[in-house]
Amino acid sequence: MSSHTVEPSLPPTSGNLESPVLGAQLERAARPPTSRFPHRLAELVDTHALTLLRATVGIVFVGFGVLKLFPSASPAEQLAVDAATKMTLGLVPETVLLISLAALETAIGIGLIVGRRLLRPALVAFFLHMGGVFSTLFLLPDAMWQPHSPAPTMEGQYVVKNVVLVAVCLVVAAHEWSHGGSRRSRGR
Repeated sequence: MSSHTVEPSLPPTSGNLESPVLGAQLERAARPPTSRFPHRLAELVDTHALTLLRATVGIVFVGFGVLKLFPSASPAEQLAVDAATKMTLGLVPETVLLISLAALETAIGIGLIVGRRLLRPALVAFFLHMGGVFSTLFLLPDAMWQPHSPAPTMEGQYVVKNVVLVAVCLVVAAHEWSHGGSRRSRGR
């Protein structure tokens, strides 16, 4: 009995072994099959990272905005109304405030999801809205902070966690405002 092993063959080279394209092909061919999936997933996420960030924050905003359209459906409803009432000095009825907040958050979310011409106005509205959100930490200190402690209450934590959304939108805005203008000027 004789055994015969077959070794995998690489694609024929067209001369230049230092070619970046050939090097990438050789690297992919040499990689075991199990490492290809995470690598391709990482490339896909990297390619679409800004869109992914934009869309996920947009989905969160649409979800929370729509919740405010249904009485008592949003856990932040009363907190939002109390803060907005203080900001408007009690001159705007609570139902108008709640519907306005619902519309604003939904519009911001749609703008982030759709992008294009809606992205810049959505980002401006987002940052203005976050200014209002974070002002609750000062406007409603009894609701935001535990007595005799610098620790936030559950409601305070609900507000503070928005720093993550702000960070995401800062990244999106930085990309949009630094690269957006160059795309427009090239198209003229």
